[in-house]
Amino acid sequence: MSEITPLDPPRRKRTDEIVDAIKRMIVEHGLGPGDRLPQERDLISQFSASKGTVREALKSLEVQGLISVRTGPGGGAFIERMSEGRAMSLLSNFLFAKNLTIANIYEMRKVLEPQLAASATPHIDEAGLKRLEAIIGIYDHEPADQNERWTQRMAELDFHGVVAEYSDNPILAFTCRFLQRLLKDLTVAQDIYVQPEPVSRASGIQHQRDLIAAMHRRDATAAAAILTEHMHEAEKHMLDLEARLEDRFLEEVSPVRTRKRRTA
Repeated sequence: MSEITPLDPPRRKRTDEIVDAIKRMIVEHGLGPGDRLPQERDLISQFSASKGTVREALKSLEVQGLISVRTGPGGGAFIERMSEGRAMSLLSNFLFAKNLTIANIYEMRKVLEPQLAASATPHIDEAGLKRLEAIIGIYDHEPADQNERWTQRMAELDFHGVVAEYSDNPILAFTCRFLQRLLKDLTVAQDIYVQPEPVSRASGIQHQRDLIAAMHRRDATAAAAILTEHMHEAEKHMLDLEARLEDRFLEEVSPVRTRKRRTA
């Protein structure tokens, strides 16, 4: 049997290597927002690269939102703070054509939201608990109109965003807030949120009040269990509403198709 020779990894573009090297430089030198990178000529010398390659690397970093390039006197490449909103927008753009569904989002939320609640429980303070109580007050009653209905649905998601603020796991917190944002932006979810469906939210609100109580007594295990039940119930609620919306759409379309067939 002939010996298999391992393949060499594909050679990376020089531009990508410089991008990674500059990122390491930022971390190793403790550079922060507003700090300036070395001048272009110094980067060319440091990386033994052409002016075009260095400029391409800087442009890549600028597109990623990590630096801004300013021209004129006192110009150069400056470190920028990547906002959470920008990071989420970039991820949303990536998922734009992926046919994302409510079920996809809740498949993740059912796993992550209980972990998030558990991680936030030891750290949330009285001010945070009062914020959660105040948010519940936004949607603990029937809405007066469509605008209030929309505000209530957004506040229901904001409740979990506040919980995320107290997590000691930044990746977990970011991911959960991103999933919450996806629900706000998903077209089918938006259609659901404005529907005047006569659905009782008493159970969901009770779960949230139970969560506040568990967090107040620093019971992370109970907080996770409450959110597990809450997420499963919320998923069922949303999928049921989605099915009703689809049925209503089909009922409205079918008579139109019937009339067209008769006319033909």
